[in-house]
Amino acid sequence: MYAVIRAGGKQYKVAPGDVIRVEKLTGTGGPVEFNEVLAVSSEAGSVVKPGSGASVTGEVLEQGRGAKILVFHYKKKKQYKKLRGHRQDYSTVRITEIAFDGQSFKAPELPKKEKKVKKAPAEHAGAAEGSAKPAKKAAKKAATKKSAPKKK
Repeated sequence: MYAVIRAGGKQYKVAPGDVIRVEKLTGTGGPVEFNEVLAVSSEAGSVVKPGSGASVTGEVLEQGRGAKILVFHYKKKKQYKKLRGHRQDYSTVRITEIAFDGQSFKAPELPKKEKKVKKAPAEHAGAAEGSAKPAKKAAKKAATKKSAPKKK
C-alpha cells in the first residue's frame, strides 16, 4: 500500500510508517494532513485519480535545518567574486495513515522508550579497583624508564 503526495513543490511516494523529510511545514509538531494526493495504490492494484477525496496523515517528528550549501559566483578577469551560503529548513514527518474510498491503512504504533535507571556503583568493587590502579601505573612507569647507554 502506497500513495504519491505533493508537498513543498515535490512529489513523494509514501507508505504507512515511512519517515520523510519535506520542506518546512507551518505549525509546531502534531498531526499533519496532506490533501494533495496524486495517486493511491493497494495490493488489489487500484489507482485513485487526483481530487477523489483521498488523504494522507502524518505526525511531525522534528523540524530543523539542512547542511550548508555554498553558492560561489565568479567571473574571470573581472575581479568579481561573491560567496553566499544557504541552509534549507525542513520538517521530518512520519506517515501514520492513508485513507481513500472508506478504507484506512494505518502504520503500526511505535514502542515507547523506557527510561534508563542508573545503577549505584558497588562499594566493594570500587575500593578494590581504586587500590589496584595506582600500583599498575607505578609499575608501568618504572618499566618504561630506561637510560640510554653512554657514548665514549
